[in-house]
Amino acid sequence: MKIVLFLSLFTLSLFANVYYAKVEPYELRKISSNVSGEVLFTDENMLGKKLTSKPYIVIDSELDEDELAAIEKKLLFTKETLKSNEKILKNLEKTLELKRKNYERVRSLKIKSKIEKDNEYYNLIASENSFINTQKEINNLKSNVADLTLRKKQLQKSIHDKKVRAKGFVLYSLDVKPGQVVGIATPLATVADTSKALLTIYIDDEDLQNLDKKSIYIDDKKTNYKVQRVVPIADTKNISKYKAQIVIKAPKVFSKLVKIELK
Repeated sequence: MKIVLFLSLFTLSLFANVYYAKVEPYELRKISSNVSGEVLFTDENMLGKKLTSKPYIVIDSELDEDELAAIEKKLLFTKETLKSNEKILKNLEKTLELKRKNYERVRSLKIKSKIEKDNEYYNLIASENSFINTQKEINNLKSNVADLTLRKKQLQKSIHDKKVRAKGFVLYSLDVKPGQVVGIATPLATVADTSKALLTIYIDDEDLQNLDKKSIYIDDKKTNYKVQRVVPIADTKNISKYKAQIVIKAPKVFSKLVKIELK
């Protein structure tokens, strides 16, 4: 019985394809700049280490901070003016209503001359124009508040983006130096997610069949891992092979080459 079992396992191993893969970080993320400015600081001491909430690249934001302070003051004054005009508009509305009633009353009186009636009418029109002009000014002020609020958010985002952070990621490389002027889309750094590891192999059509039922052996040891990602289109470089990825626990050291078998 033991001999039969041994022969079965031996036969199975003969038909198992062997692949090799490098143990890579789960994700390598290239960081590009969202802003323009001079690089003031890069934390080279954090290379190869896990980043915290502290910025590892700082880009000059002095002008943005000055403009933000000016915008906040202007926004405050504009809102105060808007409130005052809204109060004026309410008073004008009450006055206008009284003048309309007064004009309607005077217009039907035969004892009033045409000049008196015309004067009442002109007073009514002047009040209506004042009401409309104040309403237009309020709309302009609201538009200004909206523009200033948007600019405030843009500046806040710019200031935030000029302090580059990637908490929990490992700093893989720095692509800029202090004193360098960067623009939007300038590469800044590469960070790595080392919470997990990724094995990428290119499997034959034979192994692609019933892949979910196959066991994965890593360095001759059976594991509980499964292939989690498969691209069902033949690779352009590895002819007639299909890209498959296995997510595993993070090792102490990455980039080691391991042997993989699907049985």
